[in-house]
Amino acid sequence: MKKILLSIVLISIVNLVIAQHKISGKITDENRQPLAGVSVFLPELNKGTISDKNGNYLLSGLPESYLKIRFSYMGYATRIENVKISGENTELNVVLTETAIEAPEIVVSGGYQASQHENAIKIELLKLNELQSLKSSNFMEIVSKVAGVDMISKGPGVSKPVIRGLSMDNILVLNNGVRFENYQYSSHHPLGIEEYGIEDVEIIKGPSSLLYGSDAIGGVINFIREKPSPVGYISGDYHLQLFSNTMGMTNNFGIKGSSEKLFAGIRIGQKTNADFLQGGGLFVPNSRFNEKTIRMNAGFTGKSGVCKIFYDYSNHKLGLVEEEAVGEIINRGRKNEIFYQEFNTHLLSSQNNLYLGKYKLDVNAAFQNTELIHFAEKDEYEIQMKLSTLTYEAKLFFPSDEKSKYIIGFQGLNQKNTNLNNRETILLPDAFISSFSCFGLIQKSIFNNLSVQSGIRYDVKNITSQSAGIPNDTMVYREALDKTFSSLNGSVGVVYTLSHHFLIRANISSAYRTPNLAELTSKGEHELRFEIGDISLKPEKAVESDISFHYHLENLTFDLAGFYNSVNNFIFITPTGDTTASGISIYRYKQGNSFIYGGETGLHFHPNSFRWLHFETTFSYLVGKQKNRDFLPFIPANQLNMEVSVEKEEIFFLEKVFASVSAHIAFEQNHPATDESATSGYSLFDLATGGTFRVGNQEVIWNAGVSNLLDTPYISHLSILKETDFLDPGRNIYFSIKLPFNFLKSSQKRQ
Repeated sequence: MKKILLSIVLISIVNLVIAQHKISGKITDENRQPLAGVSVFLPELNKGTISDKNGNYLLSGLPESYLKIRFSYMGYATRIENVKISGENTELNVVLTETAIEAPEIVVSGGYQASQHENAIKIELLKLNELQSLKSSNFMEIVSKVAGVDMISKGPGVSKPVIRGLSMDNILVLNNGVRFENYQYSSHHPLGIEEYGIEDVEIIKGPSSLLYGSDAIGGVINFIREKPSPVGYISGDYHLQLFSNTMGMTNNFGIKGSSEKLFAGIRIGQKTNADFLQGGGLFVPNSRFNEKTIRMNAGFTGKSGVCKIFYDYSNHKLGLVEEEAVGEIINRGRKNEIFYQEFNTHLLSSQNNLYLGKYKLDVNAAFQNTELIHFAEKDEYEIQMKLSTLTYEAKLFFPSDEKSKYIIGFQGLNQKNTNLNNRETILLPDAFISSFSCFGLIQKSIFNNLSVQSGIRYDVKNITSQSAGIPNDTMVYREALDKTFSSLNGSVGVVYTLSHHFLIRANISSAYRTPNLAELTSKGEHELRFEIGDISLKPEKAVESDISFHYHLENLTFDLAGFYNSVNNFIFITPTGDTTASGISIYRYKQGNSFIYGGETGLHFHPNSFRWLHFETTFSYLVGKQKNRDFLPFIPANQLNMEVSVEKEEIFFLEKVFASVSAHIAFEQNHPATDESATSGYSLFDLATGGTFRVGNQEVIWNAGVSNLLDTPYISHLSILKETDFLDPGRNIYFSIKLPFNFLKSSQKRQ
């Protein structure tokens, strides 16, 4: 099978250089005036350009196929067109309309390129606006502003996503479409993905095993890489951020370029942060963290498709806020020396979209390697492990048109966990995991207002591990493991468009998750507790039904969604009430039938009579229980977010100026799980402003603000700082500047 796939890729790469197809046209506004600088992008080919001063654009070297093309320009509604590329030149002229509300965008996490309104599964799209950068050095803070999404955190350095009450291995994290495997099972481990070089974040709320298999039982978060520079351009940016709360500084530099057939880019980043300040001013000992990252990519686009190669490297050093560190660290600092964890991650991936006549074949593969080290005293290794993962997939798209799509595919994973250098603690045993799956997906439009999407998937997974520990020591010995799991899952959903302004989605999906290595084999001290796994754990099995409503006008959008998720054999960790001989509390992994239900609503309003004013609000409600009526752990409190912002195109020498005030209200969470405590409600307020100005020919994008304006002492229900009696971060004043640059190749200028 590997030889066949390699042959297909090599033959297709050769075919990429043959023949030419073009698309061109003119872009105007509603008054038929040309629009210059409009972004024209073909997501499937990772290729784009910008319109010239007369509104004209041209893209060549395209395959003969149905493609989606996106036209986007600030202040205008994004236009998405389905176009059939055929003949030597295809002409497409478009008119963009002014709007203050974001139009639906093209998303890729639903299995194929589609508009948000075309998917039976609602996919939230979070666009990272360069004018509204992060309010802290914690990337998950901006992602958690999406209704129904939250985060488990241990200060700004460590955070994990929560979607509708499910987290850790119940949430699948994708790094540009690749399963991200870096010991995601623990709430004490970081997300491990940096925000720079990320253009969009796509979020699927609800079971997604049909497309992604195990670990997508609660949803998917896909961090999408920035698109390449327009053809003929070299572009890039330098970004500096400063944060008062952590005395933090971030530096990031990126450069990229594209020709008619080739594109490449590189991005380098560094973060340094001291121990953060709680609400009220006291610092949290050893909450410091430092990061270094490198991202590189290169690719080739031609008539037969596109081949892309990505390489990511990251080094994370994160202090452990635990009893030993708190006792030894008496001065605030930023250097990691004692009681910290270090992650070194390499990710190499290849993504290939090949057009074979009327068929399209996606062939993707990735290899990633993460080394995890726990340090105790200076240079004293406690834990050292390496997780190596190979993932691969192929998807075949059958001949289709605007109203139908047919996809079959397979996916596989080989993963090895290895303990290195005989360290003192064996957190997880040496193990090997393999999985294989096949699936099919159909999307069909019926009449002009009803679209049906359905699919089925079969998975098989094997987990083997070696024995670990001393056989006579029952507190640490783990016997060898060899278990095989299999599952059949499916999904069916509809999108009913009542009018151009109103649509309804309904979906029923099944999903599963196999118990992970930690849940099956843990037997030892981890952070502040002694954890014991259970080799008899069964796979989780979920069935979720959800319905959502979307209504939009030129100046208003309204969304309402509700869901009910029944999860059989839900796996969680809970205290036993016993302690070890040294007094450490013993926790054990258990499972039980559970259910989670709730919903989200959101409103975005922009009054026509005050075009400079925006008002946005979201509310999320959630309940999670076991069938025995006990509450589930890590269920977020109900939350209300509100923001009022004003925008002005020009004020004196400033352009694209905005100012905003926002409020985050978390209600009391008085339904804790057995090992949790109730959490009081709280309200946080933020201020922000930003814009652009020019120094000569250099554009400068700036941003400043204050988060937790009143320095409110508070603790989130999902904060694991509760274990050490510390609070979440207090007031933070931040400032950032971004210096973008563009160079047009001389050959392009002559054209």
